[in-house]
Amino acid sequence: MSGTEAETGTGSPRAPLRRLLPMFALVAAAVGLDQAIKWLVETHLPFHEIVPVMPMLALYRTWNEGIAFSLLKGLPDTGLIVLTTVVIVFVAYLWWRTPGNRIIAHLGYALIIGGALGNLIDRAVYGHVVDYILFHTQTWSFAVFNLADSFISIGAALIVLDELLIMLKDRKSGK
Repeated sequence: MSGTEAETGTGSPRAPLRRLLPMFALVAAAVGLDQAIKWLVETHLPFHEIVPVMPMLALYRTWNEGIAFSLLKGLPDTGLIVLTTVVIVFVAYLWWRTPGNRIIAHLGYALIIGGALGNLIDRAVYGHVVDYILFHTQTWSFAVFNLADSFISIGAALIVLDELLIMLKDRKSGK
C-alpha cells in the first residue's frame, strides 16, 4: 500500500503505524491520569462522604463491584476481568480496521481503550473500580463514576460523531 492510500483511507483499512503511535501515547496518558487520580482519591478522600466542589458537582468516593451503573455486580471478578478484556480486544480490532484518515474515530477508540484499561487495572488489583465523581441536585443524583468512565463515554461519542461526519460527507458527494 502506498503512502497516498494510507492518507486517503483507500486500499488496506489499517491505520499506518505512524498514526497509531500517538494514539498509543493517548491510551497510556489516559491510563496514567486515571490511575493517578484514583490513587489520590483512595489516599485522600473519605469513603462515602460527599465533598462539594461546586453546585451540582461533588466528590464521593465509593467502589463499584460491577460494571457501568453497577450492572453484573454479582459476577465474580474473574468474569468481569475476562468480559472487560474481550471488550478491549474487540475495540482494538475495530480500531485496527478503521482507515487511517479517520482521526476522530481513532481518538475515540484510544479513549475507550484507555478508560477500559484504567478500570480493568482497578478490578484486577482491588477487586472493584474506584468511583468518585457525583453530579447531583437536592432531589436527584446521577450514578457515581470516574475519569476512565468519562474517557469511555467521550470515546464512544467521538466514534458516533465520526460516523455522522462520514454519512454527511457521503450524502454531499452523492454516494
